[in-house]
Amino acid sequence: MNKGFPTRDQVRQIKEQYPAGTRIRLNSMSDPWSPVPEGTEGVIDMVDDIGQIHMRWDNGRTLALVPGEDSFSAIPQEQSRNMTMGGLGS
Repeated sequence: MNKGFPTRDQVRQIKEQYPAGTRIRLNSMSDPWSPVPEGTEGVIDMVDDIGQIHMRWDNGRTLALVPGEDSFSAIPQEQSRNMTMGGLGS
């Protein structure tokens, strides 16, 4: 880290690990003023040049995630697809 910001290599790794369109489930958010509720899901819009993950939350919010500060997990694509289909798998 460089002055609290991730290095270019760390940002590259975040972008590779969390591409646009990936579904995310929030475990907890460190923003004390306007956190997104725990358990909220959404889709990654983009990762910016300082490694923040910009989200389109299912509840309409657009607050970014900060890796290392916020706790979240990617929803496996198959699980996400089944949820979209109302739980009907192929």
